[in-house]
Amino acid sequence: MASVLRLYNAALIRRPMLAQSATAAFLFGAGDVIAQQVIERQGRNHDFMRTARLTFYGGAFFGPALTKWYQLLNRIKFSSPTKAVIYRVWIVWLDQAILTPVAVGFFFGTMSILEGKGISGAQDRISTAYTPTLIRNWGVFIPTQIINFAIVPHHLRFVVVSVVSLFWNTYLSAVNASSQHQEAIESDKGTEK
Repeated sequence: MASVLRLYNAALIRRPMLAQSATAAFLFGAGDVIAQQVIERQGRNHDFMRTARLTFYGGAFFGPALTKWYQLLNRIKFSSPTKAVIYRVWIVWLDQAILTPVAVGFFFGTMSILEGKGISGAQDRISTAYTPTLIRNWGVFIPTQIINFAIVPHHLRFVVVSVVSLFWNTYLSAVNASSQHQEAIESDKGTEK
């Protein structure tokens, strides 16, 4: 196990974009599998296309965006320990005030489009799921990021976020599926009239 972790750590340093995108793809897919099998109890009715969409989103969109974001944040250098604490608080604020609101909206919009709902479906999904998801995200990731930027070496920050994200991605998958189900019910009601 230690050799696998060493290889992964080396990949994170040598090829951060590839390693972090693959990690994000795996964790989004795994989060969906957990959501479908543990929370929703789909069993043999597992929606493999849903898992594929989430895996694709993690690897093609989330992983590259987060990799670039952390590379940008890691360029900030600290001239003293006191300034380091102030800047780290500022970095967490930037992460949660700028990246997170965009990422949450982008997630629901992208999932709707990948499901074939188009722009209007994306707008509907975002309008219903965005605010509660964003607030819950802050409850999970503000403490995570404070710890992450305070004590974790910069090349491992993505890994810390990824571990927490496995549980978060499970939640996102369940919320997205619930929103999709609610949209289908409302669509059926509209066609009955």
